[in-house]
Amino acid sequence: MLCFAAIFHFKLFPLMRQTVLRYGLISGAVSAVLMTATAMYFRSHSDTGYGAILGYIGIFLSMMFIFAGVRHYREQSGGSLGFGQGLKVGLLIALISCVCYVLAWMVVYATLMPDFMDTYIQAAMENLRNSGASEAEIQAQAAEMAHYKEMYQNPMYRFALTFLEPFPVAFLVSLISAVVLRRK
Repeated sequence: MLCFAAIFHFKLFPLMRQTVLRYGLISGAVSAVLMTATAMYFRSHSDTGYGAILGYIGIFLSMMFIFAGVRHYREQSGGSLGFGQGLKVGLLIALISCVCYVLAWMVVYATLMPDFMDTYIQAAMENLRNSGASEAEIQAQAAEMAHYKEMYQNPMYRFALTFLEPFPVAFLVSLISAVVLRRK
């Protein structure tokens, strides 16, 4: 976190700061809009079977701005970019985007989907019953889900868990961008 704050505080890296902020906020805004649209759709439709797929498609689309940001940084800094510098720019864009994603989910959860955990647990339990699980397995899963529901009420836990949704995709896109766009 200190490294993140240092990049935006000092005037040593104005191009990096400008690029990271611009593309991170664009990526975060895209993910927030897509998440809100998906939440509104599923709020009015009972079939949520494709929710995770649509969610990750939205995350992937928003993370394409990481690639665009790293490419922009390379072009603006004279056309050369090392792997480490590309990865740093990509991860900083990813960090901003993921925080925007989490903040958007906190608002969506509070306003559009306060019953999210109940709906999620109900769908998970129904899937478990339909898979032919024994009553003991169903009871064990129900107890575990009740525990997760209780933990999800803690905003810090919800923040951390939600951050872990887009971050693996963001990390992968940052890594690929640094490899593909490096140029001496």
